[in-house]
Amino acid sequence: MSEELLQEETQTMADLEEHFDDANPWNLIASYKENGTVLPVKVEGIVNGGAIAMVEGIRGFIPASRLSLSYIEDLETYLLKDIEVRVIEADQAENRLVLSAREILKEKEKKEREERIASIKVGTVLTGKVETLQNYGAFIGLPDNLSGLVHVSQISQKRVKTPKDVLNVGDEVTVKVIGIKDGKISLSMKALEEVKEEPEEKVVIPKAGNIGTNLGDLFKNIKL
Repeated sequence: MSEELLQEETQTMADLEEHFDDANPWNLIASYKENGTVLPVKVEGIVNGGAIAMVEGIRGFIPASRLSLSYIEDLETYLLKDIEVRVIEADQAENRLVLSAREILKEKEKKEREERIASIKVGTVLTGKVETLQNYGAFIGLPDNLSGLVHVSQISQKRVKTPKDVLNVGDEVTVKVIGIKDGKISLSMKALEEVKEEPEEKVVIPKAGNIGTNLGDLFKNIKL
C-alpha cells in the first residue's frame, strides 16, 4: 500500500472515530458540564425527591433541592415546565446524570439585586420595616425585596446603647440612604431627625430714655 493511500486510510479512521465521539451523547454532556453550559429543558416527569428531564436523549435527574431557591410544596407544579439547568454530575458507566437549576437562579437573582441597588441613589429617603436587630445595628427591609443596615450610631442623635433599646422587629421606620458599597446599603435614621438649635443668648438693649438718664447719673458727680 502506497504511503498516500495509508495516510488517506489513517485520516478516514480518525474522522470516523471523531464522528463516533461526537455522536456519543455522554461526550456532549461531559462538555456541557466542563463548560457550565446553560441548557433549556422541559420537566417530563416527577419522581420521589425530584424531577426528570432529558438531555441529548439521556434521562437526567433534578433533585428537588436544586429545582428552586426555596422549598417546593408540590413538585407536580413543575411537570411540563420549561426551565434552565446545568450538568453537575455525569457518569456514563453508572448511567447517572444529575442536573441543577439552582445555580442559574442564584446568578439571576444576584444580577437582578445588583440592578435594583444600582437604581437607588445616595440621599434617597425610604420607608421600611425592622427585620432583625443586632448589637451593632438594625437591618431594615426595603422596597423591591432589598435590605439595608442602620448602624447603632445612625439610629438617633441621642446616644443609643443597643438598637433593642429603641426599636422592635416589625417597626416601620423612615430611613435615608447614606452609602452604597459592595452591594451593601447603609442607612440612617439620625440624618432625618430635626437638628435642635441651641437657644440664642438674648442681648438687652437699653431704651433711649434710660441711656440719657444713665449718662446724667454718670456725669453729675464729676466736678469740672
